[in-house]
Amino acid sequence: MSGYRVAVVGATGLVGQEIIRCLEQRKFPCSSLRLFTADRSASREPLLPQREPAVEGLSNSAFDEADLVFFAAGMDVARQFAPLAIKAGAVVVDSSPAWRIDPDVPLIVPEVNTAEVRAHKGLVAGPESTVVALTMALYPLHRVNPLKQVVVCTYESVSGAGRAAQEELSAQARLVLEGRTVVPHVFPHQIAFNVLPEVDIFLDNGYSRGEWSLVEETRKVLRAEGLPISATCARVPVYVGHAVAVHAEFSNPIAPEDARKLLVESPGVRVLDDPDVSLYPQPWFASGSDDVLVGRIRRDASNSSALSMWVVIDNLRKGAALNVVQIAEELARQGHIPEGGKRHGQVGTPSDSHGDPVH
Repeated sequence: MSGYRVAVVGATGLVGQEIIRCLEQRKFPCSSLRLFTADRSASREPLLPQREPAVEGLSNSAFDEADLVFFAAGMDVARQFAPLAIKAGAVVVDSSPAWRIDPDVPLIVPEVNTAEVRAHKGLVAGPESTVVALTMALYPLHRVNPLKQVVVCTYESVSGAGRAAQEELSAQARLVLEGRTVVPHVFPHQIAFNVLPEVDIFLDNGYSRGEWSLVEETRKVLRAEGLPISATCARVPVYVGHAVAVHAEFSNPIAPEDARKLLVESPGVRVLDDPDVSLYPQPWFASGSDDVLVGRIRRDASNSSALSMWVVIDNLRKGAALNVVQIAEELARQGHIPEGGKRHGQVGTPSDSHGDPVH
């Protein structure tokens, strides 16, 4: 059977399982599929009996027979094992934050900067899901009317913190409705019926790491170094779907109807914008969608050169899994994945966010 020898690391997680679904639904050419987990407590049984292989534990030789490896297991696992996969000759597509800001690693949203995959040295990264949503909503406008400043507030579902976070929301909701005491574990405070302006740890500059990552990754994807961006990221009691309130100032005035036309014509974007019938993007509608949903497009009342809009994305699907599968499809289309053999050409070693080699 022709195709690529594919491996998925983090196959038992929310994003890993969505990657497997996307590979099947989009008929990605796999001659073999191996599933790995770094979680020793996870079941090693097939995720879908008679359709998928059993899940394996990771080892230093896990990728000796792999052409393409997806990483969906978090930063520490990616930093430890992705260099081993690259050394073995595979191409790595990583959904973790491990190398997103590394200048030697392309950070790709296929609808925005797909041509940049050709610069890879064995590894390509996908950005944070709110960055996928933000850049897909802004790029069609930015390329005809350059951005001057962006202010965003994100409303991020608990699935961005994994399955345990979803389970905690369910458990806490039951306890609150029963009038019982809630003791948080995944989040620092109760998430049920609450909003937490804390996504990842806080940095010395007062921003959370989630906020600062959004700023840096957005600049990188848009190739807009120095673009003023201010972000506030909050966790909300929603299971799946991230929302972003965007306030964008452009070099020149832009009418909302012109922005809608540009967005309607943009691949991967669906405009839902009719206030008269309360039509606007919602996380509930976005769940399972391959599109980024954009609505509430209006002129900023304080600035004639600025627009405000509301953007929603399924953070597990288009925000993570589908995005990295699309990256792999583009790598295959450009001939950058070896098929049943080692990659030709120079192979680089990924570096961490400070530019130091990863060991």
